[in-house]
Amino acid sequence: MTQNGILQILLFLGALVAFAPPLGAYMARVYEGRCALARALGPLERGLYRLLGARAQSEMDWREYAAAVLMFSLLGIAALFLLQRVQGALPLNPRGFQAVSADSALNTAVSFVTNTNWQGYGGESTMSYLTQMLGLTVQNFVSAATGIAVLIALIRGIARHETDRLGNFWVDLTRGTLYILLPLSLILALVLVSQGVVQTFADYATARLAEPVLDADGRTVVEQVLALGPAASQVAIKHLGTNGGGFFNANAAHPFESPTPLSDSLLVFGECAIAAGLVFTFGRMVGDRRQAWAILAAMLLVLGTAQLASYSFEAAGNPKLAALGVDAVASDVNPGGNLEGKEVRFGVARSALFAVATTATSTGAVDAMHDSFMPLGGLVPLAMMQLSETVLGGVGSGLYGMLVFVIVAVFVAGLMVGRTPEYLGKKIEPHEMKMASLVVLQMPAVVLACTALGVATEASTAAITNPGAHGFSQVLYAFSSMNNNNGSAFGGLGANVPFYNLLGAAAMFIGRFAPIVLVLAIAGSLARKKAIPVGPGTLPTHTPLFVGLLIGTLLIVGVLAFFPALALGPVVEHLQLWR
Repeated sequence: MTQNGILQILLFLGALVAFAPPLGAYMARVYEGRCALARALGPLERGLYRLLGARAQSEMDWREYAAAVLMFSLLGIAALFLLQRVQGALPLNPRGFQAVSADSALNTAVSFVTNTNWQGYGGESTMSYLTQMLGLTVQNFVSAATGIAVLIALIRGIARHETDRLGNFWVDLTRGTLYILLPLSLILALVLVSQGVVQTFADYATARLAEPVLDADGRTVVEQVLALGPAASQVAIKHLGTNGGGFFNANAAHPFESPTPLSDSLLVFGECAIAAGLVFTFGRMVGDRRQAWAILAAMLLVLGTAQLASYSFEAAGNPKLAALGVDAVASDVNPGGNLEGKEVRFGVARSALFAVATTATSTGAVDAMHDSFMPLGGLVPLAMMQLSETVLGGVGSGLYGMLVFVIVAVFVAGLMVGRTPEYLGKKIEPHEMKMASLVVLQMPAVVLACTALGVATEASTAAITNPGAHGFSQVLYAFSSMNNNNGSAFGGLGANVPFYNLLGAAAMFIGRFAPIVLVLAIAGSLARKKAIPVGPGTLPTHTPLFVGLLIGTLLIVGVLAFFPALALGPVVEHLQLWR
């Protein structure tokens, strides 16, 4: 590890802490109907309500809110599936791509609607410009806005008393898209274009090679086809909305998606900014900003520790190569560490920073191949997903997942001291704990069950390209990514086959909508409760002690559920390096 690498990680965390409070305050004003942009965009907002047939002043209970979320998402899946199946007959298809296979189209439709953006295909060789824009990019916006809307409903459930009203999903969806995601994406897209990210409707370009090469069949190749397209507009929202689906197959490691160190820094910052800002949106809407600082402290302590850990594992290099005399020590002429699968433009420290941030936030974009990380370096991003994507997490979904763990931590603390658990003036009773327990348990249950199928059936093992522990890690990573709505891949797994497309679609659907329904049920229950004044027996939830309790709860649940599986994969692979 170098001082420069450590400083990059610390500067990233510091910038996040500085930017999150003002962004959170702005987003709180958006959902309270006090946004300054409403003066200019108000007519458009009202026009969208008329188009949706929504009555802006009519609020919903939790069942109505959940039904609206599910109906909107199911329609999105159907529309995106159909678009992929007929793209060959539609315009803006300069390469003449034909229909996507039915199983891949279903997997992709579920993936983008659930904010997972898992891709079993190469974007530049499969999807037309129209499909990328009208299908994938649109879902990048509305799936992110849906996650934020569910969070806002939960916040209202905590803040309100003796009511069953949680707001209007169509209003929350519209405001999140119109006043948060669109303006930020426009700004980021313009900056990315200035850095060299492509944004064009032109056909793919052809470049003549300086030196001819031979292909796999021994034929001489003198030209290279350069994939182009309207990439910057999708790249911006894929990071800001913690989506992650790459316009190109190499994702943010592709020079047309992230050409410079500045663009790389903006992308990794963008995927964390809204998730961190929403913590302060929560603090403002419940009237206690100390709660926001406590939750963000817990998130960033885990995130920063994980980034430094991953960096240290990658900076140490590969002992097998060191034994052969390969110099892996950082110096003025050698970046040092494990450079396999990494862009030398970004180096080891930034690759580790990006890998941990993208798996912590459920973004799933990559600027290095996680498959090429050292075993323990790859374990860290895998573990970040297995913490239920609550360390910042996806926009909206990360914080409502963390608030579920807050409820669990408060309940555990209440049991230890023999008092009724309370959080922000609300009693935490059996109903809330049952719902919270289901949220916490569904993820490891689905991931481990799917992984077991993935290593036990012939249809799935045929797609594994590496033997032994690393092959097991590929399957475990894939289903951890899909059920946690992350979308990144360990690489090397031939996942674009019916087995992984269909089982993965089911895992993504359950991983997205089961928690949403359960969280909304918690919100409805909390909203109906009376306010309880703070008393001498109330557990303070803004103190360092509670931050430690929350982190402990988060780690214990994740470690205990997945430690045996991790031991069979990356831990065994690490030990094999030293035999």
